[in-house]
Amino acid sequence: MNVLIKSATIIDPKSDFHNKTQDILIEKGVITNISNRIKNPKNYREIRLENLHVSQGWFDSSVCFGEPGFEERETVPNGLKVAANSGFTAVAVNANTNPVLDTNTDITFLKSKAQNNAVALLPIGALTKNSEGIDLAELYDMQNAGAVAFGDYQHAVSNPNLMKIALQYASTFDGLVCSFPQEDKISGNGVMNEHVTSTTIGLKGIPALAEELQVSRDLFLLEYTGGKLHIPTISTAKSVELIREAKQKKLDVSCSVAIHNLVLTDENLTAFDTKFKVRPPLRTQKDIDALIEGLKDGTIDMVTTDHNPLDIELKKVEFDYAKEGTIGLESAFGALNSVFTTKSSIKFLTRGKARFGIESKAISIGSQPDITLFDPDTTYKFTHNHIFSKSKNAIFENASLKGKAYGIISNGQIIL
Repeated sequence: MNVLIKSATIIDPKSDFHNKTQDILIEKGVITNISNRIKNPKNYREIRLENLHVSQGWFDSSVCFGEPGFEERETVPNGLKVAANSGFTAVAVNANTNPVLDTNTDITFLKSKAQNNAVALLPIGALTKNSEGIDLAELYDMQNAGAVAFGDYQHAVSNPNLMKIALQYASTFDGLVCSFPQEDKISGNGVMNEHVTSTTIGLKGIPALAEELQVSRDLFLLEYTGGKLHIPTISTAKSVELIREAKQKKLDVSCSVAIHNLVLTDENLTAFDTKFKVRPPLRTQKDIDALIEGLKDGTIDMVTTDHNPLDIELKKVEFDYAKEGTIGLESAFGALNSVFTTKSSIKFLTRGKARFGIESKAISIGSQPDITLFDPDTTYKFTHNHIFSKSKNAIFENASLKGKAYGIISNGQIIL
């Protein structure tokens, strides 16, 4: 791969060229020169894009693709194409397939579907067999096959002893355990956040307590067992406080927040539009303020799109019966960049890499490019035309966003 990137503003604190607008020359898949102006005597392909910025490649720690079993929702090839066009060079893919990814053979299959792709696919194996919360899955075998973590997507492990054993066992091979933060007996049949809005519109609520009890339980277990715990998609102010205290105790815990939980509140549900039905549910502005503060001070390690494609039959039904989930890759940067500065948005999209074993490659001479190309300033209305996923359940459809990805250069490939 030989290419000359012209007039790109580099956003990478680990690079000597941070905040500088430079030309970047890539020859045979390696950055060979970064300078104010580079000539192109060998007639390499040139990339010239309006208001071009580049950063280290973005990472999403929670993505669903459906395949195998739910190809009508999304396939691995198209899902990775969507990720690339949305600026992501690596995605961790959940185990909520059919069958559930709970053996080394399943992990091997998923990795084979992404072989030689520009986007690195990192499988998350199921924590329990068939994600039923009864028996542990083949964790060690799956890690040997390439699984980067273990978790039952949007299924809480109700048995505390099973979670204790999972943390103890995974610690013997440095495995990362993911625990979805919801106490099902408290959440019951709730379909949205329990607050003023749920009472006003007459929908059953999911109290913040359901999340906070589970987070508290898992942190107590982690303190007892040791090991590595990741809590995906927290959504309440108290959860931020609990995890902040755990980190002060030096517990090995990380967490993420879904981008839509940073932007939208439960008041968006007053029209009963099922695109806003997600898990965990949209909470209150007070929760959003605490989540934002948690991101800024490092309590929350990373953001995620929690990208979950669902076919129309699962969404275009009465609100109580609609399935929770939204796609989010295509709108991720535009939504995040509408709330935070561009530099902060990039930080939140890249700093989760280390937790999932991904090397961060600085934009520097001699390194292999793993970069995202984007325009942070363009404003637009996110419409159906911006959606390239097979499923169209987009929570940000018709929202005004700021910033758009052009594509990526990664694994020796250019996707624009």
